[in-house]
Parts: sequence; C-alpha cells; structure tokens
Amino acid sequence: MSGDPDILMPPEGVPLRFPVAGVGVRIGAQIADILITGFAALAAILLLAATDAVDGRWLGGIAAALFLFVRVPYYVLGELAWNGQTLGKKMMKIKVVAHDGGPLTTHALVLRNLMKEAEVFLPATLVLTLDADHLLSSLAALAWTVGAVLVVVMNKRRRRLGDLMAGTYVIHLPDPLLASDLSARAAPRPGGAQGFGFLSHQLEHYGAFELQTLERVLRVEEQPARDAAERARRDEVLAAIVERIRARIDHADPIPQAAHLAFLRAFYTAQRAHLEQKRMLGETRADKFHRGPGT
Repeated sequence: MSGDPDILMPPEGVPLRFPVAGVGVRIGAQIADILITGFAALAAILLLAATDAVDGRWLGGIAAALFLFVRVPYYVLGELAWNGQTLGKKMMKIKVVAHDGGPLTTHALVLRNLMKEAEVFLPATLVLTLDADHLLSSLAALAWTVGAVLVVVMNKRRRRLGDLMAGTYVIHLPDPLLASDLSARAAPRPGGAQGFGFLSHQLEHYGAFELQTLERVLRVEEQPARDAAERARRDEVLAAIVERIRARIDHADPIPQAAHLAFLRAFYTAQRAHLEQKRMLGETRADKFHRGPGT
C-alpha cells in the first residue's frame, strides 16, 4: 500500500504532488533485486566450483563475499544509470528522488545503498543464521532489523535510515501513457495570434515525468476556479511554469499573461509528440535528469 501523497519541490519552484511508495511495493522491488543479484552471484560461484579454482571448504564465505560485491554496485550503478531505479524498482514502477527535487547525486546513492547493508542485509544474515552459540548477537540483529523497519513505517515519507542520511525517498511513478484527448485539445491553432512553435533542440530538456506534471496542471485549468483568490493562485502557478520553461528551453520572446495557458498547451503538444517519436525509435527519456548515451 502506498503512503500519503507528498509534495516534491523541484528547482523550477512549482510544487508537484506524487504518492510516496509504501513498504509493500518497496519490499516487492527489493525481493526482485535480491533474486537478480543472487542469480548473478550464484552463477559466479557455480563457475568457480566447476573449475576447481577454490577449495570447496571456502565456497560459503566466497559466496557471501561475491553476493556483497555484486549487490552494492548493482544498486548504486542501477540507480545512477536509470535515474533512481533498479530493475526491481522498474518492475514495481517506483523510483528514488532527492527530497529537494534536484538530481540524484552519486554521493547520495552510494550512502543510501551502503546503509542498506547495515540496515537490512547484515542483520538479516545474522538472524537467518540464528543458533544457540550466538543467540545474543542474533537477537540483537533481530532487534536492529525490527527497529529499522519501524523507522520506515513511522515516518510520513516511508524513509529508511539510508534515505534520511542521503536526503532521498521513494515515490510511485506516474502512468507513462499520456491521455490522448488532452493532447488533442491542447493543439494550438496554426497561424493564430497565440500559436507557438518549438524547435527540436528545445524539446530535449524534459521527459515523461515532467510532461505528466504539466498534464496535471492543464487538467486543473479545465475546471472553473471557485473564486477570484483561486484564479489568482492558478495564474501565479501558470506564470511560474511558463517562465521556468522559457528559461530552460531558451525561448527568447516573452509570453503575455493572457497567452500563458496557450503557450503551455502548445508546449505540451509539441513535447508529447517529440517524446512519442523518440519512443518509436527505441529512445526513452524518463525525466529532465535522464542520462542518455554520451551524456
């Protein structure tokens, strides 16, 4: 079950609301990642055993070490390469984000995943190897594991200790399929006074994540404002979004307030078409922090 929706404040200054990933879906992603890394470590162990490269008495210790050396780089490099996602997170449609809405840093991802070793894997290993000779240490590990789980359950953003230290948390991804009817309604009138055009390089700055957010803003605009105060707040949000987009895509001409909504609808349509064309060519851009080939 997911947590309550949380507000993410990106550098653009417009608050975004996304559902926090709950404990269950994160455990599901964790299980998938453990199976993937465990299979890779097992394959390496079987290869060593088949070649008689090591003494069979040492295979247990080597297996544990290999699992560690496969697991840590897998989590860190996966979340770096796929913008906060491992294969397990991709399956469960969740991702890691920075609490301030900025790009994920290597330091933050290394820290949160090294802490996972201390929070989860090391104590879980001690618990699973529980025996009478080491009962005290195993019970201490069990208490530590329960405490780590309680930290996640009892805070609003479902952050574990590694997230608290790294300044990250995990959210559900929005549906990657955008509503076609909104795109059709958003199309600008060619040659009209409020028609806008965008060059291909101006559409390379954003991805599906931001386009989903813009879609939500446009859907809100389809509903009548309840009063003048709400209309004023909406106008402020539209103005902030327009100026951030203009600055990011280097759109030189100022946009008058009366044309803010038309500009955003035109940009939405052009950006959507651009992303869908790239998807057909086998290229995907998850968000504005996406690291494509050669970047």
